[in-house]
Amino acid sequence: MRLIAPDGGQIGEKDIDEARWLAKQLGLDLVEVAPDARPPVVRLMDYGKFKYDQSVKAREARKNQTRTVIKEVQFRPKIGTSDFEVKRKRVVKFLRQGDKVKCTMRFRGREMAHPELGRDILQRLYEEVEPYAEIEAMPKLDGRNMTMVLVPSDTMPDDEVESEATDDDRSEEE
Repeated sequence: MRLIAPDGGQIGEKDIDEARWLAKQLGLDLVEVAPDARPPVVRLMDYGKFKYDQSVKAREARKNQTRTVIKEVQFRPKIGTSDFEVKRKRVVKFLRQGDKVKCTMRFRGREMAHPELGRDILQRLYEEVEPYAEIEAMPKLDGRNMTMVLVPSDTMPDDEVESEATDDDRSEEE
């Protein structure tokens, strides 16, 4: 079998008993790394340290991994302007957090006769959140629902500063 030193250097072809004796003298383990090779390749290493290093690398890889989260916001064709604004702000919030947003237009009853109304609302939504989003999936009718998927834009503007005073703020100023 071919024997490899702990530093990665080649020791050469040795007998199994000789390799075991060498591993025992060095206080290391004899680990078979390529059993299918001719001759088989074994390495002198501290197996416990090797397993620990592997688990640390796996943990680091999991920590740096990003999970794709899809948030859903549902609309109706007869949505009011204030309700539309609330849902638009929610979509922007989700996009700012780096999540994908699935916008669903739900049709009921006779609303199915005019899917273009729902498509227009979804298009208006996209036009208003365009600085924050890109369309991943165009609006598509699926049964009684029309869905559109938005992903966060790479060139997202800084936070908007809303300087609108509420009724409570005005009453405190007086």
